[in-house]
Amino acid sequence: MRTLGVLIFPEFELLDVFGPLEMFGMLPETFAIRLVAERERNVASAQGPRSVADALFSDAGHYDILLVPGGRGTRREVDNPALLSWLREKAAAADMVASVCTGSALLAKAGLLDGVKATTNKMAFAWVSSQGPRVLWQPQARWVEDAKFVTSSGVSAGIDMSLAVIARCCGEEQARQVALWAEYEWHRDPSWDPFAKIHGVV
Repeated sequence: MRTLGVLIFPEFELLDVFGPLEMFGMLPETFAIRLVAERERNVASAQGPRSVADALFSDAGHYDILLVPGGRGTRREVDNPALLSWLREKAAAADMVASVCTGSALLAKAGLLDGVKATTNKMAFAWVSSQGPRVLWQPQARWVEDAKFVTSSGVSAGIDMSLAVIARCCGEEQARQVALWAEYEWHRDPSWDPFAKIHGVV
C-alpha cells in the first residue's frame, strides 16, 4: 500500500486533481489517497466546487507519492513560504513527486527541480519556467520522468502521467487495465505534445 498525498490550495485546477485520482482510485488496495491543505479543510477550486482535505500541513504524515496540481492559485502560492517549506519536507521523504500543469511552478520555486528535467502547461510555459531558472525545462513533452520526479503538461496530461506512474508502481498491464476500466484512451508516448507548437513553445 502506497500513500498518495495530494496538495490542494485555493483555486487549484479540478481536473489536475481528480483526473489522476480517478486513475489511482481504481486501485484502492494499492493506493491510499489523502488530500492535504495548509490551514482550512474546505478548499475551493478554480472552477468553484470545494473539496475537503483529509489532513493539514500541521498534521504528521508520510506520503510515498506526492501530487501537486496547478491552477490559478499557483500564481499566489509560489510566494507562500509555508507551502514551499512543506513541499521541501514532504518531497524529501517521498519515493515519487509528481505535478500536473502549473504545479511544477511550485516545485520549481521550492528548489526541488534544480538540475531536473521537467515540463508544464505550454500556455503558461514562460511564467512557469521563470520560477525555476535552474530547471531543465522540456518545451515539448506530454510528461517527463527524471528520477523520482514526474511532471506533466496541462490539465488532461495529468491523467496520462498518472497512468505512467501506475505503470512504474504496478506494471504496464495494470496501467492498461485501469485505462480500460475508465474507458480512457491513454497517450503512452511522453513526447506526444501538439500543444507545444500551438502555443509557440517550439
